[in-house]
Amino acid sequence: MPPALKALLAQFAGCAVAVALARGGLLPAGIWPLAASQALGTALAAAALRSARWWLPIHLGFAPLLVLAGKLGIGPGWYLLGFGLLLAIYWSSFRTQVPLYLSSRETARAVAALLPPDRAIRLLDLGSGTGALLRPLAKLRPGCAFDGIEAAPAPWLLSRLLGRGQPNLNLQRGDFFARPWRAHDVIYAFLSPVPMSDVWAKAQRELRPGGILVSNSFPVPRVEPERVIEVDDARGSVLYVYCVHRDGPTPK
Repeated sequence: MPPALKALLAQFAGCAVAVALARGGLLPAGIWPLAASQALGTALAAAALRSARWWLPIHLGFAPLLVLAGKLGIGPGWYLLGFGLLLAIYWSSFRTQVPLYLSSRETARAVAALLPPDRAIRLLDLGSGTGALLRPLAKLRPGCAFDGIEAAPAPWLLSRLLGRGQPNLNLQRGDFFARPWRAHDVIYAFLSPVPMSDVWAKAQRELRPGGILVSNSFPVPRVEPERVIEVDDARGSVLYVYCVHRDGPTPK
């Protein structure tokens, strides 16, 4: 079951629990006991549905925060504005379970060191965000071509603005699973654990022999990486390097 559907069902279950307790006279008067029972019922339902653990504090805080927000007297337009901003930044993260991660400059230097120095390479960044990886890479390796695909409109637009004037940088908006990867030598991903099996499967289908998949922080399940590179940055990033082997040599 998709996580968003689990969350919706859990919220409905929590509302049903709160209404049942209130109608049965088992709750004290007032909105806060109702909100607390709804939150607890929702968290229990989410646990029964085997939602990820980080959903539990979200469910526990959702109804109480709604009540608190209603008491603050903030105009509804501000909530609409906040929703619009979050939608523009995170877009379909609720469905893909891929949040916005920004790669560090140290990571860009580590990826640049992986690229063969004697030939032009074409690299694709899956979910390129604000271009935090590709912009410094394009400067470090001006003879190579760097493509990025980002679904969320706000990070994509910012990446286009910040990347102006870099001729070897191509930033597009869309679904990276729906685009072909065959023209690329290296795929870079800083996503989440959820899509990594599908990313590796598509890389194996479409990359030429010797193609490379570099995953920041999230290894491919049940696949041994060719190399593991620890990056000396504030996040303590780890790069997992996978090579596509079919009929050709693996680049060093």
